Amino acid sequence: MVDHLSSRPQRLCILGATGSIGTNTLDVAARHPERFEVWALSGASRVDELLAQCVKHQPRFAVMSSEPVAAQLRDKVRAAGLRTEVLGGEQALCDIAAHPDVDVVMGAIVGAAGLAPCLAAARAGKRLLLANKEALVVGGKLFMQAVKDGGATLLPIDSEHSAIFQCLPEDPSTWASRIDHIVLTASGGPFRQRDPATFADITPEQACAHPNWVMGRKISVDSATMMNKALEVIEARWLFNLEPDQIRVVLHPQSIIHSMVVCRDRSVLAQLGTPDMRVPIAYGLSWPQRIESGADLLDFSRLAALTFEPPDAARYPGLQLAWQTLRAAPGSTCVLNAANEVAVDAFLNRRIRFDQIHHVNLQALSDCVVPAGAVESVEGLLSLDAQARRVAESVVMGLAR
Repeated sequence: MVDHLSSRPQRLCILGATGSIGTNTLDVAARHPERFEVWALSGASRVDELLAQCVKHQPRFAVMSSEPVAAQLRDKVRAAGLRTEVLGGEQALCDIAAHPDVDVVMGAIVGAAGLAPCLAAARAGKRLLLANKEALVVGGKLFMQAVKDGGATLLPIDSEHSAIFQCLPEDPSTWASRIDHIVLTASGGPFRQRDPATFADITPEQACAHPNWVMGRKISVDSATMMNKALEVIEARWLFNLEPDQIRVVLHPQSIIHSMVVCRDRSVLAQLGTPDMRVPIAYGLSWPQRIESGADLLDFSRLAALTFEPPDAARYPGLQLAWQTLRAAPGSTCVLNAANEVAVDAFLNRRIRFDQIHHVNLQALSDCVVPAGAVESVEGLLSLDAQARRVAESVVMGLAR
């Protein structure tokens, strides 16, 4: 990883600007106007939210997920007298991520939709702040090769992976000789102490009420099932070039220790802080330096206890799918991610029960056929992703009858 930032203000492209990571990135950047310039923003379909961000930050470009939605924003931007150019569609997302005027790309689009623009940023050699774990879950080897070939600087933004990164030396070539294994911490979500026999009655509102973190609806549900931790295990395998059995998970309800590195000499290095995503975002923006994030200081005098416990397989059956898919045929992690996106969407729209999300994922993994060479190209991965979504949707329809 090479730091290529200069002394002038760095031009930011924020993919997924209207989500929680995007808004927190804008908050951190606004605290340091001498260091950062908001150059491009993207959103999926929240026209009014992106318009408000354009009014406040005056980006050169704004991109919506489709041209019809972009047309709505374009009309409002013109009415507001802004000079922001509005674009629409996946190619526009890739274009702004790889634009020669952009220095830093925050990849915060939720789901597999973030793969193509993050790949474009990697191939263009950008400083890429990766909050979109699905880019690695889906792309894996292909994505990391693009980072290497493009000379990009890849910095993890998930709090757990940022914690691991902060505990390691700057030179990745030394990591293998230092690491015995890593431990990803998990809060356990809102149902850590709820009887699994009652999971069929869980509502979307209950699943989205995370006890520690403020997140989007999809990620909140993933936290409740701990599928987010399964995806993070897969992401960690690629980020840190680890074998599956070198990645472990422990429940830590207080969310103060964000993850740990267990060294070969049995020393344990941990990164601590308040549960505020502005901390890893600020670190990614300023690395290898550190800047003020806006997060509260950790007050040790008020910490009653830091507790840990193993994850309960009956409560979180999806967690083990991380290791299973990493050891299965290449492409299996892509299938898992696609199926889970379909299952979570079905749950949020009350088409299936909370306890049926895992069933959809298992069935999709069983029924999908991974073509030879599917993981060698973006086109192959997207085709596999589409197949998995069709299979998962068929399972959902069967459950919803």
